[in-house]
Amino acid sequence: MFLSTQPNSLISDLRKRLPDNLPRKLGVAVSGGGDSVALMHLLHTVAQTEAITLYAVTVDHGLRPEAAQEAEAVARQAATLGLQHDTLRWSGWDGVGNLQDQARQARYNLMTNWAKDNGIGAIALGHTADDQAETLLMRLGRSSGVTGLSGMSPMRQRDGVTLLRPMLGITRDRLRTYLTEIEASWVEDPSNQDAQFDRIKAREALHGLEPLGIDALSLSRVANNLAQAHEALGVFAQESARKVTRVDQSDVRVDRAGFAALPKEIQRRVLLGILEWIAGQGYPPRQATVEQAMDAIACGQAGSIAGCLLVPKGVSVWICREFKSVEGQIAASGTAWDSKWVLTGPETEGAEIRALGEKGLHQVVNWQNTGRPRLALTATPAVWAGETVVAAPLAGFANGWRAEPVSDWPAFHASFLSH
Repeated sequence: MFLSTQPNSLISDLRKRLPDNLPRKLGVAVSGGGDSVALMHLLHTVAQTEAITLYAVTVDHGLRPEAAQEAEAVARQAATLGLQHDTLRWSGWDGVGNLQDQARQARYNLMTNWAKDNGIGAIALGHTADDQAETLLMRLGRSSGVTGLSGMSPMRQRDGVTLLRPMLGITRDRLRTYLTEIEASWVEDPSNQDAQFDRIKAREALHGLEPLGIDALSLSRVANNLAQAHEALGVFAQESARKVTRVDQSDVRVDRAGFAALPKEIQRRVLLGILEWIAGQGYPPRQATVEQAMDAIACGQAGSIAGCLLVPKGVSVWICREFKSVEGQIAASGTAWDSKWVLTGPETEGAEIRALGEKGLHQVVNWQNTGRPRLALTATPAVWAGETVVAAPLAGFANGWRAEPVSDWPAFHASFLSH
């Protein structure tokens, strides 16, 4: 019988794109489609070789009647490989908003929670070179810059779990050939033929580019090259931020002249890094909004962006949390407030942690001694007992209370390496 070298070659290519030291417990997301089924089989071989326990997980979004049967089929395949398999079900669609985006967010939330519950350090995802190429084309259509055109990252963190994409250099056709050779079955999602989706349009466009020598692998390499440029720009932005910014509690003071002297791309990255550190991760603001904020910093003008305020003060612009973004947040003593601060102090009946606000600031006599702008202090946490401010440690009124950053709040300068 003829034995193909395809599996060994695929495993070698896949292993090169995985971390040298894999966690002892590794998850693999398997939808039932060809890409993820191939990944499960390939990782099964890697896991056996390296004494790793592999766990398979499928998310049933409940959007297609066939989804439950497809999950059962994945469970059977996983069982033949001796793998534990879990199906996670989502029932959160209320018919409002962007279905694809909500389903994607739900999928990742379900999987990362599943991983943490089972002590699984990383989850491998089945994105291929074709997916990377399609992503690149779609982002070209949106006039994306270096960050967007870097495509999907081969490795990133989400809620303390590492997400791995070890097949970004492997084509869909190559995986289908492999599955045929090992006689493994898979399903085709009907949405992969629906031309109303941008990804399917990009897939069709990619076929039309083949006469120019542009295919999935070549575009995947382009994305990889741009990812390296993106990383270099991140390092430059990080070093620039060290020179033109100063951290004061949860605020960042930006030297206007130093910021204005930076190249526009580095200004953008520094600003986005500051916003992420102060307000948390989320969708970045629109390009026009970011450019307006960059100009405001350079010119010393006030403004607001992504839940933060720009507050001019002398030769600097302070970037701080916006009060209305935290106005409704309430926490108990010893628990995280705004995902950043934990306040602890003497036992106080009825005490709760809320934003200081203008109303609270009027009760703090010496807040000016902090040297921080009034607007910055209004968005800091305070201890309230009814309508009375018991303490506001970040506003210069400790009264026996302490405010300490949460343990997983990242170091400020780490923020720039993701933009």
